[in-house]
Amino acid sequence: MNFRTLSAQPLVEQMRNNLIERVNLLKSKGLTPRMGIVLVGDNPASLTYIKNKRKACELVGAQFELHQWNDQIGPEEFLANLEALKNNPDIHGIIIQLPVPEQLKHLDLTNLVSPEKDIDGFHGMNTQLLFKGCRELENLLPCTPKGIVRLLQHYNIAVEGKEVLVIGRSLIVGKPLSMLLSNYNATVTIAHSKTKDLIRYTKNADIVISAVGKVNLLTAKHFSPERKTTVIDVGINTLNGKLVGDVNFAEVSPLVANISPVPGGVGPMTVISLIENLVIACEKKIKG
Repeated sequence: MNFRTLSAQPLVEQMRNNLIERVNLLKSKGLTPRMGIVLVGDNPASLTYIKNKRKACELVGAQFELHQWNDQIGPEEFLANLEALKNNPDIHGIIIQLPVPEQLKHLDLTNLVSPEKDIDGFHGMNTQLLFKGCRELENLLPCTPKGIVRLLQHYNIAVEGKEVLVIGRSLIVGKPLSMLLSNYNATVTIAHSKTKDLIRYTKNADIVISAVGKVNLLTAKHFSPERKTTVIDVGINTLNGKLVGDVNFAEVSPLVANISPVPGGVGPMTVISLIENLVIACEKKIKG
């Protein structure tokens, strides 16, 4: 089978150009979107993620602030500092970069950022939109699910009436993605570490989305060429010093119709969706 690689690059460029126009319009009205990231400590991986977010902000003309606090900070001081950020009218989007130190893990980080500045889309009021049937992507919805839906739309891959298998049930990807796809009238099945006979599900799905973080979770044995499956790989793993996904691309790609690469697929869509959420948050401030 001749497969199609679902590269994010053309869509990211298209979305970035659109966001540049929207940022320029906001600037003409006296507002510049500004992202504030809270980092506790100096985790190297977190610093890399933050660097990418800073660059993505700057590419569309948005502003970026890093608020880096000592890894010994106590809960009371952490909450006081965060409250100051939430009340700063010049900051339109706030992210608490994970992981946080042990002394802060008991805090409900998901709901600490006010919903109108929650550009990750994890606050209960924003995820509640999914439960109410929201399918409008111009809302502060979780970034990876939003990016996946946009990628499918860009490549004209229909989800309505399709059998979709989502592997992984995290609050960041699996659960909100399942709900969003259901809102688009897909028939969604969620698989996870306790699912028996995963092959039975992958071979009967029109779209398989893996968000587990396990190298070679999906191989040739999981797919049948007759099904013409679309595979979206959300996994981020390292193998022999290289970034890979959950899917063995070399084995699986000849057996499916469409497959997203790692890197270059869902990752860039997540980042550009985060920037889109920042711009949306700023636009909502004007609309009131």
